[in-house]
Amino acid sequence: MKPAAFRYHRAHDVTDAVGLLGELAAAGEDPKLIAGGQSLMPMMNFRLARPTALVDLGPLRREPALNSLRPNGSGLTIGAMVTHRTVEISELGPDFSVLSRAMRWVGHLPIRSRGTVAGSIVHGDATAEWCLLALLLDAVIVAEGPGGPREIPAAEMFHGFYTTAVEPDEVVTAVSFTRPAPKAALTEFARRHGDFAIVDAAVSLDADGGGRVVLGGVAPAPVRVPEAEAVLAGGVPGPALFAECGDAAAAAIDPPDDAAGSAAYRRRLARTLVTQALHEAWEKGETR
Repeated sequence: MKPAAFRYHRAHDVTDAVGLLGELAAAGEDPKLIAGGQSLMPMMNFRLARPTALVDLGPLRREPALNSLRPNGSGLTIGAMVTHRTVEISELGPDFSVLSRAMRWVGHLPIRSRGTVAGSIVHGDATAEWCLLALLLDAVIVAEGPGGPREIPAAEMFHGFYTTAVEPDEVVTAVSFTRPAPKAALTEFARRHGDFAIVDAAVSLDADGGGRVVLGGVAPAPVRVPEAEAVLAGGVPGPALFAECGDAAAAAIDPPDDAAGSAAYRRRLARTLVTQALHEAWEKGETR
């Protein structure tokens, strides 16, 4: 398949990109931004997405702030044009090493070398690793539009299937991860390495007890599972607690039946993946 016809525009900077989006929308176009293109272009090739215009953000890679990883107090800010591969090979310190470790699950090397962190989050795939990590680590997405920049907490970002809080005339410029998590892990299951996950799980364990559990592939958007988090808050970390947490996560979700697997299958995956991720997070913390 090939994409439907579209007009191509090249933005010189963020202000230019925002202006182009507004002008194209005012002219009756349906514009989309393209950065790495690793999510949008396959959907266009299968005609699942049919934008009438593309605004290429490629030149923005030259802007240092958009292509850097930098400490932000106790957090970490990643510029919008940073690729998965850059995160994968960067030394982020113990508080955010889960970001680097999770990148092995993102497609294959060519995809990781082109796809961007912000692009993945804005795309809003319910199984995308970055969407789960954003919820796990209290990310704040910075989007710039005609009215200037605004901040979107990850908890308010994901609205449903490929739908996020970013407005059509906004450009994401950075993603800030505000919650350090030295004991954290992400794992997933796909039919083949590099395929989209059927279910994925991201977890963290707090130093003073408790933790977070985030699942993808069990709802139209990635979700935290408070029932599983309540189990973590009420016990001593270890194999028994982690198995109980996996059971609680599986019981709390209402996953879909589709070609990739039945609801019962997704519940079993959720139980296994949450348990495995908790073991990995615990082991990472114990070896520091």
